[in-house]
Amino acid sequence: MKKMMGFIGLLSIVLTFAFFKEKGDSMENKIEGLPVVGILQLTSHPALDIIYEGIVDALNEEGFVDGETIEIDFQNAQGDQSNLNSMSTRFVNKNASLMIGIATPSAQALANSSKEIPIILGAVTDPKGAGLVKNNEKPGGNITGVSDLTPIKEQFNLIKQILPNAKNIGILYSSSEDNSIVQAKQAIEIAESMGYETTVSTVSSTNDVSQVSSSLVNQVDAVWVPTDNTIASAMSTLVAAADENNIPVFPAVDTMVEEGGLATVGLNQYELGILTGKMAATVLKGENKPQTMPIQYLQKGEIIINLEKATELGIAIPENILEKIKNQ
Repeated sequence: MKKMMGFIGLLSIVLTFAFFKEKGDSMENKIEGLPVVGILQLTSHPALDIIYEGIVDALNEEGFVDGETIEIDFQNAQGDQSNLNSMSTRFVNKNASLMIGIATPSAQALANSSKEIPIILGAVTDPKGAGLVKNNEKPGGNITGVSDLTPIKEQFNLIKQILPNAKNIGILYSSSEDNSIVQAKQAIEIAESMGYETTVSTVSSTNDVSQVSSSLVNQVDAVWVPTDNTIASAMSTLVAAADENNIPVFPAVDTMVEEGGLATVGLNQYELGILTGKMAATVLKGENKPQTMPIQYLQKGEIIINLEKATELGIAIPENILEKIKNQ
């Protein structure tokens, strides 16, 4: 009887193994032969995550559905450069039909991995300045995509309307991100042309944000930060230091306002993803080639106000701004 029970148990194990192996083989066969779209994201953060969502949704709308008409190989480097490099090589080894880089460091890693596979940029502030294209109007190589160049002038006009008595604006950014350096340079020029004094501070990693921001907020009337992955990842740290000194933070990104910033004229991150996905779809369909597709930009920024933060800081938002928000 014991032998019989043992035999039945063994048979059950074998059958179970066979079932799952067949199921696994079936799933493997399901994606075998499908075009591979490699998507490389720098790190986990709401702004980047929602860009990815927009990309996938746009691809779906255009008929490129993961597991059915394409295989999406999504990789998140979690801020590690060595991961960016190995993940880019992974896509090349899989003979990807197209690669998408979310944020400048991701795009640069993909560019270094291949000069032939089409690459679409998702939210890269200055493609030419980052060495990714020859020209933003005529990229000329295997790379094109979407810029998230933020409307800096409009953002400083918003600061002036909300804080008419502010004199010194702190500018905080990461010195290790090319996109942030470009934006900070523009911000300094714009701020000083509007009569502001500027106090500029930089960080090289999230570990620096606490100390640097604590020092900065003691010297300024407000803090402006660009579309910066390092600052975004440590936004709560910056906000904590600013709140302690009753100093408002004006970030360039809508999701950073949601995380404790006061206000911005920002680009919709989801719409950036949609535009990126649609550009990718035209390349997959053979309708366009990166070398002849100009870098694309969202045409309109949106005013985003954190009313809860305004109340917390005792800042009255002008009625004309509140009216604009209602009519957006």
